[in-house]
Amino acid sequence: MLLIYIDRQTNRLGYTINLIFKELLDIEYMVTTSKDQFIALDCAKLSYCKEKIYDELHITSDKLLFETNIYSVNPTYTKEDGIDKIFRTYGEGDDFHFDLFSAVFYLVSRYEEHLPFIRDEHSRFCTSDSILQQKNCLDKPVVNIWVNLLKEKLLEKYPSLEFPAKHFHFINTIDVDMAYSYKGKGVYRTIGGMCRDIINGQFSAVKERFRVLLSLEKDPYDCFDYILRQVDKYHLNTIFFFLMSMHNKFDKNISPYNHSFQMLIKRLSDYCEIGIHPSYYSIEEPDGIEMGMKMLSNIIHRNINCSRFHYLRFHLPSSFRDIYDIGVRDEYSVGYAEHIGFRAGICSPYNFYDLERDQETKLRVHPFMFMDVALKNGLKLNTTEAWQKIKQLIDEVKKVNGELISIWHNESLSDTGQWQGWRNLYEKQLEYIKEIDN
Repeated sequence: MLLIYIDRQTNRLGYTINLIFKELLDIEYMVTTSKDQFIALDCAKLSYCKEKIYDELHITSDKLLFETNIYSVNPTYTKEDGIDKIFRTYGEGDDFHFDLFSAVFYLVSRYEEHLPFIRDEHSRFCTSDSILQQKNCLDKPVVNIWVNLLKEKLLEKYPSLEFPAKHFHFINTIDVDMAYSYKGKGVYRTIGGMCRDIINGQFSAVKERFRVLLSLEKDPYDCFDYILRQVDKYHLNTIFFFLMSMHNKFDKNISPYNHSFQMLIKRLSDYCEIGIHPSYYSIEEPDGIEMGMKMLSNIIHRNINCSRFHYLRFHLPSSFRDIYDIGVRDEYSVGYAEHIGFRAGICSPYNFYDLERDQETKLRVHPFMFMDVALKNGLKLNTTEAWQKIKQLIDEVKKVNGELISIWHNESLSDTGQWQGWRNLYEKQLEYIKEIDN
């Protein structure tokens, strides 16, 4: 057992200690605010306070975890022994030279997203405002690295401590923003699309549209059989996120009332988990999420527990409160639309902390590491360059035995148009994951 001394218990500190020692390290621990008890007990010890007490492992505390308000924070940064660190400390007897607990909490709570920031064109938090991007360490799961550093130092001082082994885990997620390129669009959208193709001189697309509508060939975005073959081949834990809103400028899926669309969802639910993909405007109209959830649930005759916001457009903490209130328990939106890496600095699931209410919630956050659109459109990479980035991220997650999550779209796996060659990249990713996970 590990005995942890703290000067004072707070919700933030209790949450952080539980995340580190129960969730990530999975060891038995006890917290005390009594120095006499801390000194008297004979066991492995860690103190989190301003000064070292006796001969224990010591982390010098900052003030962040002892506050309840949200205020402007500018964490100091340093790099020591190849490890990026924030919340630099200078306490006597400090074994880490940074407030590891505050650093973990600052990132996983998305503290910086609760402070004033300039939003992008879709009202999202910008990658450039992230401290991890500014310090060039967005491509590393620094929280997991810090926790492993803590584990190493504990074992150096207390070799009898035992830590259960952690295992690498992969979740294959597919966003279905538009199930079909031509099918199920209705008369007006079909005519409009055809006229646009003619005006742009895309006569091959006009021909393809006719052949699909006449059932002479398969819709190019209908690659769901292909995806299911990969699921079966690699035994993939897979979630499909379906956009269930009516057509608008940013939500362009076919009608959720379309029979073929509903049959597609029903068929996929026999093999994979189904999640809701709340619409672009769900920030302003949260009631629409519940309507989509109910419709999706009625189609597959099961509760919907997973969510990922379309365009990754959400606001904290309101958006996460909205989905939790209607039954979502697993959230998959934490990542960037135009960049790759570890938005919360972590590659393990964790409970969302509501900073405004100063309390831990039961909403489970599953950060993702990379998305096809971010690689191709955000970073402007070709498939060769994208593979180097993907491989690097997979290796980083593997090093800490974390949870790897990728986002692909049925459109990007169609191997047509602008996405030619990206299907091979997807298969290369799956093959590499299989190779390193054996």
